[in-house]
Amino acid sequence: MKLECKRLTEADVKEVVALNSNPLVLRHMPLAENTFDERKCLAWILEKDSQWARHGYGPLAFFVDGKFAGWGGLQHESGDADLALVLLPEYWGMGHVIYQQIISMAFSQMGLASITALLPDTRRQRKSMQRLGFINDGETELCGNRFIRYRLYTQGE
Repeated sequence: MKLECKRLTEADVKEVVALNSNPLVLRHMPLAENTFDERKCLAWILEKDSQWARHGYGPLAFFVDGKFAGWGGLQHESGDADLALVLLPEYWGMGHVIYQQIISMAFSQMGLASITALLPDTRRQRKSMQRLGFINDGETELCGNRFIRYRLYTQGE
């Protein structure tokens, strides 16, 4: 299995639309729209990619054995580098490998002190985040939806 992380602009817009419109994926994305078409997707990709120039990091496209698997990485959210990971269902089993790559980039390559992850409040997610070493760091609201902010510090902090 070969994992490649590329700029989001290198992904095929049609594949990103298919991912961000997939009903199984949408169940985990409370802020997603049902009307995500190619025009909206291209604008969304360009906005996400512009974070690289502004913050030195931004979302990436993930390819497994040359095939688009999803997007994620770090995106700027309220002053923090926030973890995102959105995969096609057939790649959900790859989540941990991709997560480890993101964590390595955040702490080893970029030298960040911490990252966050914003998730809707569920007991299952709370336990999963604790197993990964994240701590509860309060609540926030985005577009009328309540999220729990989890924070992961670099080792030794």
